[in-house]
Amino acid sequence: MNTSDLNTSQLAAVVYNDGPQLIIAGAGSGKTRVLTYKVAYLLEQGLPAGHILALTFTNKAAREMKSRICQLVGDDCARYLWMGTFHSIFARILRQEASLLGYTHDYTIYDTTDSRSVIKHIVKDFQLDDKVYKPNVVHARISMAKNNLQSPNLYAADKEYLMRDRFDKMSEMARIYAEYNRRLKAANAMDFDDILVNTHTLLQKFPEAAEKYQDLFQYVLVDEYQDTNRAQYMILKRLVEKNQRICVVGDDAQSIYSFRGADISNILNFQKDYPDAQVYKLEQNYRSTQTIVNAANSLIRHNKGQIRKEVFSELNIGERLLLATYMTDRDEAKAVAKHIHALAPRTYSYDDIAVMYRTNAQSRVIEDELRLLGIPYRIYGGTSFYQRKEIKDLVAYLRLVSNFDDNEAFLRVVNYPARGIGDTTVARLYEAARLNKCSLMRVAIAPDKMTSDLSAATQKKVMEFAQMIEHFAQEMMLKDAFVFAQDLMTQTGILREAKKDTTPEGIARYENIEEFLSGLHEFCDRRQQEGIDFTPITDFLAEISLLTDQDEHLDDQQARVTLLTIHAAKGLEFRANFIVGLEENLFPSAFCQSVREIEEERRLLYVAITRSMERCYLMNAKQRFRNGQTTFTTPSRFLKDIDRQFLLSQDGETRRPQPATPAFSIAHSSAHLTPTTGMKEKSKKKTIRSEWQKDDRVAHRVFGAGTVLDVYRENDNDKIDILFDQVGKKTLLVTYAKLERL
Repeated sequence: MNTSDLNTSQLAAVVYNDGPQLIIAGAGSGKTRVLTYKVAYLLEQGLPAGHILALTFTNKAAREMKSRICQLVGDDCARYLWMGTFHSIFARILRQEASLLGYTHDYTIYDTTDSRSVIKHIVKDFQLDDKVYKPNVVHARISMAKNNLQSPNLYAADKEYLMRDRFDKMSEMARIYAEYNRRLKAANAMDFDDILVNTHTLLQKFPEAAEKYQDLFQYVLVDEYQDTNRAQYMILKRLVEKNQRICVVGDDAQSIYSFRGADISNILNFQKDYPDAQVYKLEQNYRSTQTIVNAANSLIRHNKGQIRKEVFSELNIGERLLLATYMTDRDEAKAVAKHIHALAPRTYSYDDIAVMYRTNAQSRVIEDELRLLGIPYRIYGGTSFYQRKEIKDLVAYLRLVSNFDDNEAFLRVVNYPARGIGDTTVARLYEAARLNKCSLMRVAIAPDKMTSDLSAATQKKVMEFAQMIEHFAQEMMLKDAFVFAQDLMTQTGILREAKKDTTPEGIARYENIEEFLSGLHEFCDRRQQEGIDFTPITDFLAEISLLTDQDEHLDDQQARVTLLTIHAAKGLEFRANFIVGLEENLFPSAFCQSVREIEEERRLLYVAITRSMERCYLMNAKQRFRNGQTTFTTPSRFLKDIDRQFLLSQDGETRRPQPATPAFSIAHSSAHLTPTTGMKEKSKKKTIRSEWQKDDRVAHRVFGAGTVLDVYRENDNDKIDILFDQVGKKTLLVTYAKLERL
């Protein structure tokens, strides 16, 4: 094996194999290379492949590592390695030892869908409210308990869990957990979390089995050790208890998955667990320019809970990170699109560029602006905004209200949120529609006249749904699209249902719904500023149908800009990287309050910055539309943590891009601005009589308090100039300003 392509630190980490070893691998420092060479070195030293256990977190990582090892030492030598994910390796062990735990060797592994189906039946059998005990929420709580090795009995005795469950009106959680485990065992089945729990049980309760695997695995390697949870930590500790030959590789500065159960203390306390451990630090970054590396170092240095290291790069010094603040999130997105348009495809391929954000909902406005400039993109590890399930559900409601003959929309929403109209009922409605040659909605309006297959109780549910849709159809003609959609989501219970789900996935869905409303609000504002006083919901549906049609015609072979959350970005790299939404309560998230949580958010930004190879853009906005209203924001505290010498500030607010047409120069707000910047006036100002006078103190629902400077007529429009306390001078149309006197 030729080790000439290893640096001094990497080589030292490879050849030490005498006891516990911690390899702290900084971002871009060649971690996979070290792991690969280390396994190859062990094989060359005579350790049989069948006695080496190498654990990863993804099948992709395991395949890549094994392929590289085969290139170094040959297929025959590497064939019998125990290499794979925690779950795949431990499931293999459990197949052999299942009888000790009361299973047969051909036990079934339930996936997430199977698990939630079991929970759904338990909730029904216990006669509990399925709107409170949602299968995904219940499953998430059981999963977290199992990853922390908490059995149903321990769960029932945990005061913190009990208080949380009572607060959420889920006091039956412990009983559901116990019944869930009982039903899985009766079905000779394990869920994904049981694979870890049962492996731990096997090693703790059966000493002979523990000794067998301690002797089998004479050397244990673990990738991404900072991402291990308590169950994984306890299993590893037991496996190496006899010979202490363990090598863990990871970076505490990239520990960002606590919401999945990852515990950073596992890597921080490794030297306490193994006092004889040798620590090796891989500090040379082969990915990023010196400036990007230095900026990331200056950020992460503010975390107290860490293993100190000084990552360095010997690549080009490179450009400073661009820091820019914009008035609105729409302006921020426009700037991203314009920068990308300038970079690609001439300087960079679209594949070289990424836009990263803290929450999935932020993708909508970015997608809009990329589409306007014809920039191709892909959503990595996710779905384009208008293709997400919760958004398609909302759109289906709006489609059905505006078109009773839309059967696809009817099928999508007739039982969303759940109202007791199941598949059997829908099938009977469908048959009635076929026989009567009409739409499903027409049947639902008068089910008693269309079919005799429904009970009186079921007919009542169907008619109530139809009456609700008819009511919305009448309201649609009277209300502006934004107000109408907001009322619909409230009255149908969509918003209430979405807000109940406090899992990370549930929170993301709720944020997407809010962002949908934001886009609708923005659309209505733009129409008003174009002189259209009333925007029906059908106009908005027509616009987004064009966007979703574009999503259906993507060429997978085409180079594309990558849009992704930062959590999905770990392990990736891009030549140019735009990090957007760097504002308080967004990044760091409003859900993060404790020191430990804030430090993880800082690590998340560190991960984002270190994905950048040559260029990194840090962006934020002064206002965003969130929670049904435009709110002012403040820059993320993390921006102050980055040493200013590595930043180039750009005043995005004062040098805003000039649009081709006035419609796109308007701020994302409910204000109705006149796009006069940079344009020559064709007529002079003329003083007019108005309820507002110079020096009046007024309040605007978006821009806040301000002082009137002038009221006048110009180009046949009555305008008012106001100096707002927070955002400076704005020119509004008097008709739409909606001011209050202070």
